[in-house]
Amino acid sequence: MTVTSPVAGAATSAPPEAPDPPPGRRPSPARRATLLLAVPALLVLLVFFVVPALRLLWLSVTTPEPGLGNYTALVGDEVTTTVVLRTLLMAAVVTVVCVVVAYPYAYLMTIVSGRWRGVLLAVVLVPFWTSLMARTFAWVVLLQDNGVVNQLLGAVGLRPVRLLGTTAGVTLAMAQVMLPFVVLPVYTAMRGIDRRLVDAALSLGARPITAFTRVYLPLSLPGVAAGATLVMVLSLGFYVTPSLVGSPKQSMLAQFISVQVNQLVNFGAAGALAVTLLVVTLVLLGGVRMLTRTRGTTGAGIAGGLT
Repeated sequence: MTVTSPVAGAATSAPPEAPDPPPGRRPSPARRATLLLAVPALLVLLVFFVVPALRLLWLSVTTPEPGLGNYTALVGDEVTTTVVLRTLLMAAVVTVVCVVVAYPYAYLMTIVSGRWRGVLLAVVLVPFWTSLMARTFAWVVLLQDNGVVNQLLGAVGLRPVRLLGTTAGVTLAMAQVMLPFVVLPVYTAMRGIDRRLVDAALSLGARPITAFTRVYLPLSLPGVAAGATLVMVLSLGFYVTPSLVGSPKQSMLAQFISVQVNQLVNFGAAGALAVTLLVVTLVLLGGVRMLTRTRGTTGAGIAGGLT
């Protein structure tokens, strides 16, 4: 390439441009710094999660003898199947209860003043900061036959009901423990919604309930999915609350694994149960991720069509 100098009128050769480095070949300094910051977390995850999970997988296929006998025994054992189904059902019920309670609560947090928002946030977080064991024993006291709950029921003219050692009592106690895990993600998602989208739908003739279900609700679903996933995954491995508030009839998978290890000393069956629980959790996470992607695309389309 030649360039004519305006002063001398001579043609000079411009220096050749250096070729750009191939994209993705050399990470930028900022990216390298980010990767270095992630190294401690990756090491902790490797040591305290990946290695024990692989150890459980190894035990499940080698103890008491090599093969898939522990897994075939799980499928054929009626007690194990009952416990697994009970765990899934209990986790699903707790998740639904938390979402039903947390959604209007989080919505209320978005429309009140800053002072009341702080009060509502404290109501959710103060129990969350309390020891899980202390909260569980508090529920044991409240749900006794002569506890506070039955006394309140008697005061309003209702018959006392048995709650301690029942599925209803375990569900109530677990939902109270898990409620912050839904309120906070849903509130965060709702805070990011532009309310002008709802106003636009109303101005176009939509009814309030239609504007809510067609505009606001789809945009808040990522927060609901995140909170519901947290509750579902944590509920699958819950141990303390079902052990203290429930009875052997409400035994969940974590308690069953504890029995296999501590009482029966059957590490192979315990490893197979743990691997099964891990697989179920990964399947749930994958399903929620796919659902969130679909809903996220729908929500983006709604927002783009109204703005």
